Amino acid sequence: MGWKVASGCKAAGDKLRLPTSSAAARSRMKLWLVRATTTVLLWTCVVQLTAVGDTWGPRVLKGWPSCLTPREEEAAAARPRPLVVDRAALPPKRIYRNNGYLMVSCNGGLNQMRAAICDMVVIARYLNVTLVVPELDKTSFWNDPSEFQDIFDVEHFITSLRGEVRILRELPPRMKRRVELGMFHSMPPISWSDISYYQNQILPLIRKYKVVHLNRTDARLANNGLPMETQKLRCRVNYASLKFTPQIEELGKRVIRILRQNGPFLVLHLRYEMDMLAFSGCTQGCSTEEAEELTRMRYAYPWWKEKVIDSDLKRKDGLCPLTPEETALVLRALDIDRSMQIYIAAGEIYGGKRRMAALTSAYPNVVRKETLLEPSDLMFFQNHSSQMAALDYLVSLESDIFVPTYDGNMAKVVEGHRRFMGYKKTVLLDRKLIVELVDRYTNGSLQWDEFSALIKVAHTKRMGSASKRMVIPDRPKEEDYFYANPQECLQDRYLLQNSEATRFLRVIDEANL
Repeated sequence: MGWKVASGCKAAGDKLRLPTSSAAARSRMKLWLVRATTTVLLWTCVVQLTAVGDTWGPRVLKGWPSCLTPREEEAAAARPRPLVVDRAALPPKRIYRNNGYLMVSCNGGLNQMRAAICDMVVIARYLNVTLVVPELDKTSFWNDPSEFQDIFDVEHFITSLRGEVRILRELPPRMKRRVELGMFHSMPPISWSDISYYQNQILPLIRKYKVVHLNRTDARLANNGLPMETQKLRCRVNYASLKFTPQIEELGKRVIRILRQNGPFLVLHLRYEMDMLAFSGCTQGCSTEEAEELTRMRYAYPWWKEKVIDSDLKRKDGLCPLTPEETALVLRALDIDRSMQIYIAAGEIYGGKRRMAALTSAYPNVVRKETLLEPSDLMFFQNHSSQMAALDYLVSLESDIFVPTYDGNMAKVVEGHRRFMGYKKTVLLDRKLIVELVDRYTNGSLQWDEFSALIKVAHTKRMGSASKRMVIPDRPKEEDYFYANPQECLQDRYLLQNSEATRFLRVIDEANL
């Protein structure tokens, strides 16, 4: 209908012809489409040029009249601009043939996991595999549900290490399906192993299964006997790539500012929480009821292997954390000024005010993060012990003096970090000698002046100064921990200064100022 067929339709030259009005409508439609397409393309170009106007945009774009009033323009100019990092500042990606994927589940508290993450990065780097962002421990005594990104700046972690190893937030879909189907291998690596163990034992498993899951990570890499590049990479991860989240960093800075306003401060890592005493079996100064409660807790956790413990014998061997009362005596003996601020970097002290009485009497300026900040500041940190520990870690690094009362993971990792920062004063207490001297002073066989002099002499060379790590072949648990004294990195504290990675880190830091 509306179509006309010329006569002689059976002839070879017959054609269908459109009416004149239909042809005109089609022509107008083509013209409209051309104009619409051109308009869209032009506006796309304008938007793109405007977005990068500071770098590439033509001058004419900057001369366009603004829709804002002068006051609004000033406010817009004062508003912080989003950080744009020059791609040239990023360390170039390391190109390598991927041998497979490494998943890791860290175990222990924050600082045990921190050291483990550094080791896992090194292992992934030297096996030429892709590392999946580590999973943090959620089943330990602390029952902290925090994910990696809740504590550490995950984007910074991935980007700052792109020149060494490929790190993904999660497995690619195809690999994830393999894991869901059980087509992967899970195992705990042997403790204190060197790189050759991972190359000879773990790498073949990765090549076979494509995905290997290391389900324990504490102390799985040797302290000594590793290549210099390996040790320096451990330092780079620890001191440059493992940054806490901006929220934790900012709150830590606020605590430090509050403390600095009132003068110098000492951080006391007072390891006298309930879990520490239950685990160690140390009950000095505890009541009979408290000692029984600690024993019940120790038996309640099957992974705490040591059950029957002689508290007195262990204390005399220097294997117990110092009590608050012993700590007060030591600080006084070292002539720590009574007016010094003492920041307690720890959880809830077992026995509460009763056990803290001697310390607060000797040092009235005892503070904690809970007393320096408002409850609302810590609201989101409650029931997240690792995030609380991260705050204490930051304050510990910046303190004038750091004194740990037990050589646990935080004490060791902070000690090493303070060495890296320029051998900041860290008092490494000789607990075996201290308990002997305390007992002699308490029973009256030693006068105060003698006690104080002996404490001072014993700790003259235990202030975190430069020293060599003690190496004990075949007994790695008894030798000095790498992260407490990373001597390979201390001969040049600025080992990252000229690297591409550090250039990127400086850009980030300057932009955040």
